[in-house]
Amino acid sequence: MTARESISYLQKSMNKFTIGQEHIVDRLIIGLLADGNMLVEGLPGLAKTRVVRSMSDVIESKFSRIQFTPDLRPLEVMGEERAYDENGKTVFRFHKGAIFGNIILADEINRAPARVQSAMLEAMEEKQVTVAGVTYKLPELFIVMATQNPIEQTGTFPLSEAQKDRFLMHVKITYVDMESEFQMVKMIQDEKYHEKVVTNKIPQEFIFAARKEVVDIQVSDETGHYMIELVFSTRYPLRYSRQLDMMIEVGVSPRASLALSQCAQAHAWMKGKSQVDVQDVHSVIHDVFRHRLLLSEHALTNKKTNDEIIDIILEQVPLPKSS
Repeated sequence: MTARESISYLQKSMNKFTIGQEHIVDRLIIGLLADGNMLVEGLPGLAKTRVVRSMSDVIESKFSRIQFTPDLRPLEVMGEERAYDENGKTVFRFHKGAIFGNIILADEINRAPARVQSAMLEAMEEKQVTVAGVTYKLPELFIVMATQNPIEQTGTFPLSEAQKDRFLMHVKITYVDMESEFQMVKMIQDEKYHEKVVTNKIPQEFIFAARKEVVDIQVSDETGHYMIELVFSTRYPLRYSRQLDMMIEVGVSPRASLALSQCAQAHAWMKGKSQVDVQDVHSVIHDVFRHRLLLSEHALTNKKTNDEIIDIILEQVPLPKSS
């Protein structure tokens, strides 16, 4: 099995277990290939947890689910030094927390208090945790897939801009069509009596091999400059139109430039291309910019959404001449 065949197998398997959610499956695989953390937003019952778990079911990996609650403590996530008695002497050993896994489901992450969210930053950015002055490395295959409910506000703590910026993409999950929901109900009922078994799991080495191939996907100077201009249009919107200037309060960060390039490369690789084109950029830009773009009071008053502003950006930033 080649790296490409393994990712194709992963995609087909995840779609089999989460009927009608092809878009979210593609996005999670892009996150896996680009080695970035994902924020998945959707109403309750839309298979957010199921789709993340289905990825870990197909890959040889350790799956950890952290259910975030207002009373959760950082040590429960990161780990702690515990005292043990050995031959009359007290010995301290580090006990790993739930963060020490390969695929981490951070369920309802916006229910966690600020101290826990801050503790997550080092793990997400540096792939390590520091406890009692000692730094512990996380596994090489490590990705956080966090979920949040967009409508429930009671008992929640909004993610800081710094933490949201650590997520490669912010993906929204919606209702499936009627036929997909019918098939999903049948599948869930069948699983109650027949255990779901994945016989051929993908070794982690194939994921790392696929990542190397993604990095080799070419980005022409024209396409690269186009991506940077899309980023700069959010920081200096008046250069493009007064309309944009009135709607954008703060533009996207430098992490957005890197994320846009990485996600476009992963998207192009999944489509069998050897080079990123404009269609790849347009396909991922909403998920990359959505959580990094801060709208003005004018935009919020007029009930404009981040996605609508991104659509305007795509209309007003000139396409590269080669496209």
